[in-house]
Amino acid sequence: MSSEKINRRQQILQALAHMLEASPGARITTAALAKEVGFSEAALYRHFPSKSKMFEGLIEFIEETIFSRIKMIMQDEPSALARCQKILHLLLAFCERNPGITRLLTGDALTGETERLHGRILQLFDRLETQLKQILREAELREQLRPAIPLTAAANLLLASAEGRIVQYVRSGFKRKPTEYWTEQWPVLVAGFFRESALAAQNG
Repeated sequence: MSSEKINRRQQILQALAHMLEASPGARITTAALAKEVGFSEAALYRHFPSKSKMFEGLIEFIEETIFSRIKMIMQDEPSALARCQKILHLLLAFCERNPGITRLLTGDALTGETERLHGRILQLFDRLETQLKQILREAELREQLRPAIPLTAAANLLLASAEGRIVQYVRSGFKRKPTEYWTEQWPVLVAGFFRESALAAQNG
């Protein structure tokens, strides 16, 4: 694919993200998007065969950005609790910087779109929750710590707390920042979250 074609694709996706931010609640048509980009509708379809594929392009951008950075966190941070905190803060900060795209994560912008797109978002959050579960599972081996509640419930609690901030952000018309209060809320959220595992008791 030529660099010019890639740039055109990026230009279309950036315009779509801007429209999602500028017109919350409005259904975006390819005609309006073409006008925003300055292309004809025919030119849009040369780069993306459907609007659904344009949304998929944005979802791929979310996945690539978030999971490539999670990989770096996993390499650089040994502590389970710090890993969880940094991953969730990454998610919140990404949403704060990309308000239009955040409407995809909450499903707000996908009303009337194909089930496949809803499935992609569900898969993205499932992948995040699985990552948190893996971190909590490894905490028992690496740090002799285990969550005070069942592993699956513990991972779900952490992700649901971040998701709630994201939903508030979209519902407020992007006024309530996802990272607002998070620094103060995190220590309260995880107070008593871990207890020593049976492995630690044996070693003790």
